[in-house]
Amino acid sequence: MTKTPPGLPLRDYAALGDGRTVALVAPNGRVDWLPLPNLDSVPVFARILDEETGGSVELVPREAYESSRRYVEKTNVLETTFTTASGVARVTDAMVTGVAGRLPWAEFARRVDGLEGSVEFTWRISPGTMLGTRSPWLDRVGEHTIIRCGQLSMAVVGSDHGPASSDPTSADPAELHGHFATTAGSRHLLVLTATEGEPLRVPDPAKVDEGIDRTIDSWLTWSDEFSYEGPWSEQVQRSALALKLLIHSPTGAIAAAATTSLPENPAGGKNWDYRFAWIRDLAYTAHSLTWFGLREETHAAISWLLRTIREQGPDVLVMYSLGGSTCAGVVEYDVPGWRGIGPVVTGNPAQGQLQLGIYGDLIAISRTYVDDGNLLDVETARLLAKVADKVCDEWRSRDAGMWELEDEQHYTSSKMGCWQALTDAIALADGAHINGDVARWRAERDRIHDWTDEHCWSEDLASYVMHPGSDRLDASVLLHAPSGFDRGERMSSTIDALTRELGAGHLLYRYSGVADEEHTFVACAFWRVSALACVGRHDEAVAAMGALVTQTNDVGLLAETVAAGDGAFWGNLPQGLSHLALINAALMIKDLAPKEAHDDQ
Repeated sequence: MTKTPPGLPLRDYAALGDGRTVALVAPNGRVDWLPLPNLDSVPVFARILDEETGGSVELVPREAYESSRRYVEKTNVLETTFTTASGVARVTDAMVTGVAGRLPWAEFARRVDGLEGSVEFTWRISPGTMLGTRSPWLDRVGEHTIIRCGQLSMAVVGSDHGPASSDPTSADPAELHGHFATTAGSRHLLVLTATEGEPLRVPDPAKVDEGIDRTIDSWLTWSDEFSYEGPWSEQVQRSALALKLLIHSPTGAIAAAATTSLPENPAGGKNWDYRFAWIRDLAYTAHSLTWFGLREETHAAISWLLRTIREQGPDVLVMYSLGGSTCAGVVEYDVPGWRGIGPVVTGNPAQGQLQLGIYGDLIAISRTYVDDGNLLDVETARLLAKVADKVCDEWRSRDAGMWELEDEQHYTSSKMGCWQALTDAIALADGAHINGDVARWRAERDRIHDWTDEHCWSEDLASYVMHPGSDRLDASVLLHAPSGFDRGERMSSTIDALTRELGAGHLLYRYSGVADEEHTFVACAFWRVSALACVGRHDEAVAAMGALVTQTNDVGLLAETVAAGDGAFWGNLPQGLSHLALINAALMIKDLAPKEAHDDQ
């Protein structure tokens, strides 16, 4: 019998966040991922990538137990109920926020309420080695024992949480641990607070207890602003809450995912760092935020993106750091990775690629912002006009495509993205929002469409192909049913071809041949749903959507990829693109439903 390697299934994790970082919590009460103070910091708690020295925060009953969990409705606060032979207790986990929003320090709180009988808990704070780059140590300061790791300082406080102790002779001398027992009606609190390169705020546990309730109220207030009524409303709202976790509140940037180096390929190699802001992902997110009426996040994200492009110009890059800088090179760490599947890295090699589709994403989100009743500033208007001019020249170039491939080609979806860029630029010019050579934009837009129709369509396959001269198929062309490039017979036929070649039930692989390297890509399956709705195949879209929303884990989260055989999660999580695709598919079905379908809802 094959022994399962260490490392919990990725489906096991729920996510918490405070607008600055994200924690991943397992059903056993263990936090296996928590970068501090920022999401893109080298993580001090990273057991998910390094079982031995990665570090974790544990809180678990001493005796055998069963656990169940849920998010407090319409929040990103997690409740886990532990049932043992002797009693029942509930743990409420929160990344605590302040009266005016995000706290200027990190505060992870665990509140334990005794419900029945008695449950004895043990807790353990085991800082990691920051992927093998630092050695944590304990520092006694006054009455407090401080955990230091590099420039990071952490303190553990609580109420009725038992004595905090350490063992200097253990394998992890920087570890703090303790224990306590619940009774019916009791309340215990365990709090981890952290800062980096600045004084450490040690909170009053009573204030933290109040802060947990305030955090719940803050999430509820945010959710009350969320305006979606339609099919799959629960899944849409949970996906919106997952996306909110990826918004970096200090700048407004939106991370593609909350983790790094979780493998897409069981054989290793496809391990990327997604804690960056991709123009593509940010544009899709802002579209959804605008639709939901979430004004603050929309304005912050778009303003950050446009300002960052100007500051880091003149070229528009594929991605930027959450702080608004260009991305440094890839750094590989000498730790094993999840279940021993490496490498573990920070940074992303796609930084310097030419991806023509991002021009369409950039101008499209600017048009969405304007269509929502807003106005562009002078510098942004000039930037967008320059991008449109650039598209007129560069659309003829080979690029890396949406999938960031090393093989540069005339990728079909890239040409379609260039068509979208000029279409939206023309609309902005027609509305007097930008100025430019509109006649040239119109002429080149039409040339792109004609060229794509002639060179990127295969009569034999009855499908758009990945690039001219190829018989491979690419699911990213499905994005250009919603963009309006094609909502007719060719796109409908392409959907069928993609389903036959890349489909696994209602799931979908990214492109021909990739099934040998990775699992089905969650977003692609939802893109298929949106495309079905766009070409008028409403009933098929509804059926596929109903099947796909069951792919979430028990608390409604999605990873990057899903194994078609057993439904296991692979890749980074929570994955913004997966949740975005779910949201947009639901919106597309609702918006394009036939009248009789609307009448039935």
